Amino acid sequence: MPLITLLTDFGLSDTYVGQMKGAILGIAPSVHLVDLTHAVPPQDVLAGAFLLWTAVEPFGRDAVHLAVVDPGVGSSRRALAMRCARGDIFVGPDNGLLMPAVERLGGLSCAVELSDSRYWRPALSSTFHGRDIFGPVAAHLANGIELEALGPRTEHFVPLELPQRDGLAGEIVHVDTYGNLVTNIPGDVLPPHYIVHIRGCAVRPAANYAAVAPGDLLALVGSAGLLEISARDTSAARVLEARRGARLTVEAAAA
Repeated sequence: MPLITLLTDFGLSDTYVGQMKGAILGIAPSVHLVDLTHAVPPQDVLAGAFLLWTAVEPFGRDAVHLAVVDPGVGSSRRALAMRCARGDIFVGPDNGLLMPAVERLGGLSCAVELSDSRYWRPALSSTFHGRDIFGPVAAHLANGIELEALGPRTEHFVPLELPQRDGLAGEIVHVDTYGNLVTNIPGDVLPPHYIVHIRGCAVRPAANYAAVAPGDLLALVGSAGLLEISARDTSAARVLEARRGARLTVEAAAA
């Protein structure tokens, strides 16, 4: 069964997600739709790019990943579809949103500009390309249309890199629903024993949340393979009064 993942900043208060799904299902009624999230902060391309990067690896190589965080909708920004080296296809705006996830799956194999209006909805809105361009294109791809049929190949894109660490100095790149502070420091670069210094606090690692007392802070490697700062049974973001962009350092410690 063909599969399309969906990531947007549309929220759930309006009908935008439902309308985009309707446009997809009208073309590919048997497709399986997987909602990654529709709670990307409005127009926050960097946040959307990070969340897409965290989400795509578990899917099979034939998945189509549709991502729409598009402050440039209706402007001269291009619409793209990309095939990564693993085989997944990405559809979305040319604003950097797709690039970190494409790189995570082996890098770019082929990209095209979505210029062929035969694969769009007939009535095009200047404010809702998720429904009128990106959704229909993703549906046609799920139905087996070749990527190269959608428009001319391109090799030039708006770049976007996730925040880079400086050795063991990094920053918070995401605060999740639970208030866990996700950093940009990969778990595989951490010393065997370490202390995290953030906002005047020294946080020690623990094997899991239950290894510390309720309310206590701990550091651990989360599901994305990145160092996280958490607090048992509460929000580390609230305890530390920290948000995205907060700086931290990791110090090697004795056993």
